[in-house]
Amino acid sequence: MFSAERNFSQWNVCGFNNLQAELFETVESTHGLMKERAKTGLVTPGTLIVANHQTAGRGRHERTWSSPSNKNIYFNLLVPLEGIPAQHFAQVTQIAALTFSEVFKSIGADVSVKWPNDILFDKSKFCGILAEVLYLPGAKPALNMGVGINVNGNPADYQDLNRPVTTLRTITGKNINREILLRALVAALERALGQFKSFGITPWVEAWRKMDKFIGARGTVIVNNRCTDESLVHPDESQKKSGSILDMKPDGSLLFMTDDGEIITVYSADLEI
Repeated sequence: MFSAERNFSQWNVCGFNNLQAELFETVESTHGLMKERAKTGLVTPGTLIVANHQTAGRGRHERTWSSPSNKNIYFNLLVPLEGIPAQHFAQVTQIAALTFSEVFKSIGADVSVKWPNDILFDKSKFCGILAEVLYLPGAKPALNMGVGINVNGNPADYQDLNRPVTTLRTITGKNINREILLRALVAALERALGQFKSFGITPWVEAWRKMDKFIGARGTVIVNNRCTDESLVHPDESQKKSGSILDMKPDGSLLFMTDDGEIITVYSADLEI
């Protein structure tokens, strides 16, 4: 994992079912590219698109995702949803976050997962997941999952983002071979989704409950999802509810008690801790 890295154009990585990845030196967004290709039937479930640089990378809620060249990992995976009930599609990204966190821990990064799918070191984010369901020709659903990971970047790369950000190199103190890391992440996720189809999300919910600094922690839920870059500049425009995290429910939703004593179940929102 910490070996010298070869040129990006020489990477040998695969999506699901050993489908050879498509490598792009520069794209606007791997997420947008996958969506465009899926609509026209040019990709199949399991396809992996990887970029060395993005000119318009975005995270959840249209937040800017800084994407410099030769430092990080930017990819989209078209995850097959066959055999997964529609009401459980959102759980796939939660399982991805927890699965990726185990890979990061194996290389010495003591990370945690912030509901629903942000991976943090302390309170600094270095891995984000963006996903949407697409319907391929023939009405087959697949999840267009975009992942950005700050691997070997420098703090200066993110100083304009106005939010806590870190990198795996900062956490571990070592340069990381991005190609080997990406292979490990995709392979782990493919195995995890096989287990998810057999056992549901329950094993991952139990892992989440055991995670440090989660259950019982203070937090703020952005209930209207207005958490774009613009709302960071104008925070008063965002409607928020502050309180405490009570539990993870068996379906992966968040049980939350607001400061006025109201207990709510949160299925989709942004959580600040």
